[in-house]
Amino acid sequence: MAHQLGGRTEAGAFRPWHAAEIPPHATEIVVSYNPIAGLRSAEHRVERLTALLRSHGYEASVYTDLAEATRKANEAFAAGSLRALVGVGGDGTALELINRTCAGMPITLLPAGNESLLARYLGLTASPEALYRTICEGQLRRLDAGCCSGRLFASMVSCGFDAEVVHMVHRRRRGHMGTRHYFKPIWETIWTYRFPEIRIDIEHDDSQAQPAQALIARWCFVFNLPCYGGGFRICPQASGVDGLLDLCIFERGGFWPGLFYAAAVLARCHHALKLGTARRVKRLRISSSELVYYQIDGDPGGTLPVEVEVVPDRLTFIVPPATF
Repeated sequence: MAHQLGGRTEAGAFRPWHAAEIPPHATEIVVSYNPIAGLRSAEHRVERLTALLRSHGYEASVYTDLAEATRKANEAFAAGSLRALVGVGGDGTALELINRTCAGMPITLLPAGNESLLARYLGLTASPEALYRTICEGQLRRLDAGCCSGRLFASMVSCGFDAEVVHMVHRRRRGHMGTRHYFKPIWETIWTYRFPEIRIDIEHDDSQAQPAQALIARWCFVFNLPCYGGGFRICPQASGVDGLLDLCIFERGGFWPGLFYAAAVLARCHHALKLGTARRVKRLRISSSELVYYQIDGDPGGTLPVEVEVVPDRLTFIVPPATF
């Protein structure tokens, strides 16, 4: 994969990836399986993975109850016996796992969601055999997290049109869900969304002796990793190891500006055309005088206002050797 081997700090130097070996004596593996993730069941892949693990001496247990899985993983991690917590699902499953587990918890993923952007970024595939090899031979990689009003996220938070669609899709969800389930909500929202004004207050470090900076927008995105669905590369420069978040805003709302923004992002020329405002930040507050939804890693979050900040080195993932 073509990821950088580190992230650029504010001083301009690269901070290396934090890598470590998985303790060889840790043999307990907890599998948290979301049975309704994605368009179809992943049960057969879960069975294949656990069979491989057990045949090679690992203790693998599977849970479909998220609370039970994370409780078991936290207990095993505290006891020093946990080799991996495996999330089987999409980005929503990963989001729940990082919010329900201790810092330093070794997490890896068997992607079963619609896009599974985080798993793809980490170099993880849908193959049980490949994940088995990753658990056996992979390395631990530490990444920053974002925090949105007390809730951790791995990839991004956004406010505005796309968050409105995410909330509509999840309100209508009944069981398995694929990308096609977004088509109708997107079409409906295009004609009804009013693009309320969003205010972004950027907080500077005390050492910089600068007042908070206020920006006004109609779309707002905050990235920890350069991950977004549908092939959109809104902030391709975002890095999970630089101790910063990447803010991108679009100032105009409406059907035609929105269509133009989307086309420019797909063509990867929106930065060259200076269509949006980009900033690198540590903390910010997002608010609106109207009802505006936000989404977090593709799941509905709630309504503004929110406070967003970076949490350096909060996440630990097991990835294939030489992924980064």
